[in-house]
Amino acid sequence: MNNNIKAKISVNGKVQGVWFRAFTRDRATELGLTGWVKNETDGTVYLEVEGNKPKLELLMNELKAGPGRSVVDDVEVDWTSAENQWNEFTIRD
Repeated sequence: MNNNIKAKISVNGKVQGVWFRAFTRDRATELGLTGWVKNETDGTVYLEVEGNKPKLELLMNELKAGPGRSVVDDVEVDWTSAENQWNEFTIRD
């Protein structure tokens, strides 16, 4: 039985130009999560990620800390049903 769920996450703060997307991809891959991350025009980083909830919560804790040069002000999440549409975690332009 597949217990995966999907999270749509927006990260606000100084999160562009500080390797945040690569940090997110690396952490998600280490946790065995699938999905993608991209920079938004409003300065936020947005990602859609699927996996089991405990691993998604671990990723969210990592995102709240961010890589060394980032300053995370807020992490917003919207939980939805998994669609099982990705095989890996990628960076989108």
